[in-house]
Amino acid sequence: MFDGRLETFIKVAECGSFTKAAEELYITPTAVMKQINALEGEITAKLFERTNHGLKLTKAGESFLEDARYLLDYASRAAQKAREIDEGENRKSIRIGTSVMTPAKFVLDVWSQIQSRMPTLKIELIPFDNNPVTSVEILKNLGRNIDVVAGLYDDNFLKERGCLAAHLYEKRILLAVPVTHALSAEQLISCRSLKGRRVLFIRRGWNVYIDTLRDRLEAAGVETVDFPQFTINAYNRAVSENIPIITVEGWEDVHPLLKIIPAEWEDSIPFGVFYSPKPTALVKKFIGILSELAAN
Repeated sequence: MFDGRLETFIKVAECGSFTKAAEELYITPTAVMKQINALEGEITAKLFERTNHGLKLTKAGESFLEDARYLLDYASRAAQKAREIDEGENRKSIRIGTSVMTPAKFVLDVWSQIQSRMPTLKIELIPFDNNPVTSVEILKNLGRNIDVVAGLYDDNFLKERGCLAAHLYEKRILLAVPVTHALSAEQLISCRSLKGRRVLFIRRGWNVYIDTLRDRLEAAGVETVDFPQFTINAYNRAVSENIPIITVEGWEDVHPLLKIIPAEWEDSIPFGVFYSPKPTALVKKFIGILSELAAN
């Protein structure tokens, strides 16, 4: 792909000897000298001073060495990029990121319909730790190690993370109550029953739909307490501090010591599949099928 004489030149410069360079390159010293002579002849510049103590780079040689290393590195990165693009375009599997809070159940629900349209498609589940840093990096770099991830969102969420979402359906915003809490015996949670009580809410600005519910509850006298992200740690905190926590439909089994109780509100939040703004043909087709199924 690149001129092999560049690699030979770099090796000679590092070894300071035609013979030593030849040994490391597994060619003869004569072949090494011919390559260097041809290279000097082609660029019409002397690259080495031949001395009794070995070879020494000229000023031109020092400059050429720096550029030669750059060229080889650039060629290597160009080849790697091409391989990654080729692999992405020709891959027959979709890599789905999954964690406790972002399960891949959405695929199972429609798998038979997907397979009927993409019979050769395979699914790879890529587990990840759903912490604030990792989750943001994954969404900003969809298409590298993970193709799609399912989750909750709003328009600002997608803009901040630089990804797109195929909307699947709405999920109801619910309340999870520790089994030792006084409200755990209630059949229906109302704003009135929460008045004067503390409720854990994901931080303001994370999602406009949850913020809207939070505003109403606060206006009704509910004390809200922030947590940074929907993780197991947030649910553990709810249990250890005996505080109800806002949750969503589908996470009923996240913590065994939390009980989902129906609420009087009807608030919901969009749920969809996140993907790169520049998806491969395979991912684009997969997302298209999901969107079509969701619309029906």
